[in-house]
Parts: sequence; structure tokens; C-alpha cells
Amino acid sequence: MQLAQIQTINKDSSPLVCVDVEAPEPGDGEIRIRVAACGVCHTELDEIEGRTAPPNLPIIPGHEVVGRVDKRGSGAIRYREGDRVGVGWIHHSCGGAEENLSDDFVATGRDVNGGYAEYMTVPEAYAYPIPDVYEDETAAPLLCAGGVGFRALRLCQLQNGHRLGLTGFGGSAHIVAQLVRYLYPDTKVYVFARSESSREHARELGVHWAGNTRDKAPELLNAIIDTTPAWTPIVEALANLAPGGRLVVNAIRKEDSDKDALINVDYDQHLWREKTLQTVANVTSADLREFLPLAENAGIRPDVECYDLEDANRALVDLKFGPVRGAKVLRIA
Repeated sequence: MQLAQIQTINKDSSPLVCVDVEAPEPGDGEIRIRVAACGVCHTELDEIEGRTAPPNLPIIPGHEVVGRVDKRGSGAIRYREGDRVGVGWIHHSCGGAEENLSDDFVATGRDVNGGYAEYMTVPEAYAYPIPDVYEDETAAPLLCAGGVGFRALRLCQLQNGHRLGLTGFGGSAHIVAQLVRYLYPDTKVYVFARSESSREHARELGVHWAGNTRDKAPELLNAIIDTTPAWTPIVEALANLAPGGRLVVNAIRKEDSDKDALINVDYDQHLWREKTLQTVANVTSADLREFLPLAENAGIRPDVECYDLEDANRALVDLKFGPVRGAKVLRIA
């Protein structure tokens, strides 16, 4: 499923076209993956609508990829053919501790072809073993929604017993809520979400409190992770932070539709008393290598809604306009 031009997605859009292309050949140090499943991420909307536009078109999107090694390029020895692996947003980079910030960072499905396809290639150093407990479809969201959620949680500098807020409750936040329960068992989680279905999903996963985006939490919070594409949740989150609290924005891009909400930022109410705002910039290979076995140990079970590859356009429209419960995943036949 290929993107040929930047466009705005509306409720009857079909931004991707089903095309036949040659199966890619793995280069030196690369593996080819026969794709089984690929998650549908909000960043795909950012790519299609031009907020983080691909440098070249056409491009095959998709960066939450699970499949099996189908072919190995010269020098690729880490995996055997038939091994199950995953690929995330980071296709390759400089390999350093801050490779997510490097100018060498290359994004899967934006800068190079991704997983909305039957086959894709990736450097073997940026493919990760998938724990056996996960089916292909449930593993896919772990490769981005889970991995970047894990990074955001670490940036919160949370301690057990601290109070954590989550704005939005989709693919990433519902995984973070489960991870918090494992890593910080005495921490209360507070969820802010527009739709009642999302709030109900949060309650089912055991969060302490769930309210609307503009609601005030029953108590001030030590940290909040914002997982939305909007600006209003940032303003509301800052008002819910305790003194010295930290807001971590877990988004590649923000949309402009409610940007005027920033006019309402008041220094005393939203920023004073040493509050901190930090953004997540991509994900590293180390994040994913650490998170995937941790997800297994924590018993994390992503909630997924599956679509066939040919229905990728419907999945994207549903992601933009419909209430989201968990994550959306494409099954590749």
C-alpha cells in the first residue's frame, strides 16, 4: 500500500494505492522480512498529511512491523532464515546512545519503505527478536507505541508511589498503563481522554481515575505523558502538574487545529514552581531491545483491532476520526 502524494485525510479518503512492486533485495548487513503484521500509527497520518512528510515519493508507510527473516544479505549473521523479528520507527542511525537525535536517523516507512507490504528490508542491527508469547498482531504495537511509551515513561523520572497522568488513551497510553502497574505498583494512574469509550478502556485496565481532557484530576500529579496530536491537552496537563512536575510530550508532530489553545497559558497556573516540559524525539535501538523482553515479563497485552492490508485506508480514516480502543494493526496475507 503506497503513498504517492501528500494530502489531507477526510472521512472518504483513500490516500494509499495498492500496487505491485518488486520484492526488495537485502544489501550488505541487511535482512529481508516477509511481513506478517504491521501496526497503524498516528505518525502515518503525519506523513500522509505532510507534517512529517517523506523526503521522496512514492513511499510505502508502516513502522510497527512483525515478520520472519526471508533472506539475508552479505555479512548478515545475527538471524537465521525463519526467525521472527520486529522493526520499529528507527530503521537505522549512527548507533550511538543518542542515535534518536542524530542527523543520521532514518525512519522506517517515511525515509525508506516500510511494513505496509509483503516484504521489506532493514539492517539486521535494527531488527529485534519478538517474544514467543505474542501473536504477530499483538506484538506489532510494541515496536512503536510500546517502545516510545517506554522511553517517555523513563523521561518522567517517576518513583514508585508518584502520581502519573496520561493524556489520550490509545495505542501508546494503554501499553504504558500496564507497564506502570508492573514497574511502579504503588503509583496511581490518572487518564484524560475525550471519548467515554477510551475512559472506560482505561478503567478496565485498572487506572485510578479517568476524566475528560479539560477535567481537573482529584490531586496534582508528579508527571504526565501527553500522547495526543493536539495542543489543548498540553495546556490542561500543565495545570494538573504538581510543583516540580514534569510533562513529557510523546508525539512526533502536533496538528494546528487547536493551536490557539496556547494563548491560554498562564505563567502562574501552568509553568511556575519549576515545572518541566520535555519532548520525546524518536526511539533508539536500545529502547526496543530493553522494552520487548520487559513487556513479556510485565505481562503486557496490547488490545488490537485488525484490518487486512488492502483495508489500510479504512484503518487510517478510523484512526483519525473514530474512537480508538488500543491499537490498529494490518494483517498481511
